[in-house]
Amino acid sequence: MLPRPAHRARARRASRILPTLAAMAALVSVDLPDAAAVPPLGVTAEAGSDRAADRVGALFAGTLDGGHFCTAAVVHSDDRNVIATAAHCLDDPDTTVFAPGYRDGKAPYGVWKLTGVHVAPDWTDGRDPDQDIAFATVAPADGGTGRIEDAVGGFPVATEQPDDVTVTILGYPAADEAPLRCANTTGLFSRTQRRIDCPGLSGGTSGSPWLADGAVAGVLGGHEGGGTDPDVSYSAVMGDQALELYREAAVSAG
Repeated sequence: MLPRPAHRARARRASRILPTLAAMAALVSVDLPDAAAVPPLGVTAEAGSDRAADRVGALFAGTLDGGHFCTAAVVHSDDRNVIATAAHCLDDPDTTVFAPGYRDGKAPYGVWKLTGVHVAPDWTDGRDPDQDIAFATVAPADGGTGRIEDAVGGFPVATEQPDDVTVTILGYPAADEAPLRCANTTGLFSRTQRRIDCPGLSGGTSGSPWLADGAVAGVLGGHEGGGTDPDVSYSAVMGDQALELYREAAVSAG
């Protein structure tokens, strides 16, 4: 099986949600889905429509007719125009568009083009799997002046998570027209890579956010492009380099 796109964890410590240029604490609690609608840990099911799912979308090649090949999520910035995904999902930024809340062929919050990409030098120079995290700025594909975060809100970004943090993944397999949701406890695959057991996260789910208490604590990618087994997924640990990329994107998002 091919890596996910269809086309150095630190010692255990308390988690830290980044002070992402504006306070986000009030939003975190309301981003969590209704407990009655969430499947048990380690079970993958179609995600319902809620605020968290609306902030996650599919990446397409050119237009919605071009097929979706990766997943991304809106993260908070002062200029309200930043998304997070896997670096390997942004090889063709000039032809990549983002549709948050995509479902059944429809883009309820519009289609957004990429206006800037922020990836680590070690990814650009050698595709280092430990740097398979990226941020991008977006603007309406139709030439409008809207801000994506005004439409769907944005997740805060979190670093320094415990080794066994429980995360929720929301992502779009390339063959599906709605996102899947799975939550489980993570473990360290290596000092720089985190792994999770969640069934059925096949090609297209690369870039899916790993949400810890409503904050992006990783994205599906890293080792083997996210994994060659759809039942086991990986994320590079969200560390200082990812934080720097996030800050760069947030500053340049105007």
